[in-house]
Amino acid sequence: MKAQLAVALFFCAGPAIAVTAPSPSGIPATIKIAPQNGSGETGTATFTPAEGNKTKVQIRLKGEPKGASQPAHLHAGGCANLDPNPKYGLQNVVNGKSTTTIAVDPNLLFEKNLALNVHKSAQDIKTYVACGDLSKANLAKPAGK
Repeated sequence: MKAQLAVALFFCAGPAIAVTAPSPSGIPATIKIAPQNGSGETGTATFTPAEGNKTKVQIRLKGEPKGASQPAHLHAGGCANLDPNPKYGLQNVVNGKSTTTIAVDPNLLFEKNLALNVHKSAQDIKTYVACGDLSKANLAKPAGK
């Protein structure tokens, strides 16, 4: 980055002006994930900017059955009105954890009326066990606040 800036300043005929992209509002952001269908599975998902205008999605669940591998996706619509067709696939939740980097700006995720959904298993994909809306109203409060 410094080398690129130096080259840009060297070729600039006028005065040098440093321009910094605005930091995303509320990013990284963590949403709450609530249980569905009596699963008892709860947790959070954190959305963090990644290089190349991508987003790192980290899911942390409690109450997942031992040895389970649960598919997870981002779907259009909220948890109450979920489009069954996934918009973005995520790594399965195993031992309560999943980390995936997707090719979408994290700020845009919160503007698209999306929900993070966890399924019971690949064999029982139609049973939803946990869901969290990507909305400001569903943001988890930082620890200690």
